[in-house]
Parts: sequence; structure tokens; C-alpha cells
Amino acid sequence: MNNKLFTRPLGRFFGLILPLLMLASLAFAQAPEVAPAMADDLRASGKIYVVVAVVAIIVVGLLGYLINLDRKVSRLEKEIKN
Repeated sequence: MNNKLFTRPLGRFFGLILPLLMLASLAFAQAPEVAPAMADDLRASGKIYVVVAVVAIIVVGLLGYLINLDRKVSRLEKEIKN
């Protein structure tokens, strides 16, 4: 790929993740007929926010790790070329 967007690390990242996010949005477009009782209990007790926070922290941590790993690999590729 000679496109300049995909040669930058963040461009590659968004080029790969954006289509996956668009596909995931199709799954959320379908409304469930019956909500699970567990979700109602967690929402009623306020614990759903803890679950959402933990999931968000895990996702942010994984994304940070992948971006850091991509930078290291890019730096190693540049060292190999030189």
C-alpha cells in the first residue's frame, strides 16, 4: 500500500479498527426482546458503572499497549533498514 495514510502507525491503526467498529455497530442496531435480569439488578444497585469502568480501563490499556508495541516495531524496522 502506497497510501500515506497507512504508512503512519496511527493511520494503520485507524485503518484497521474503523471498519471493525462499523461492523460492530450493526450488531448493536438489533434491540433485544427481553433484557437480562442480571443487567437490571446491576443497574438498580449502581454496580453497572463499575463494570463499565473496568471494561473501559481494560480496553484503554490494550489500545495503549498496542500503540506502544507498534511504535517499538516501527523503530526496529527503521533500524533494520539503516
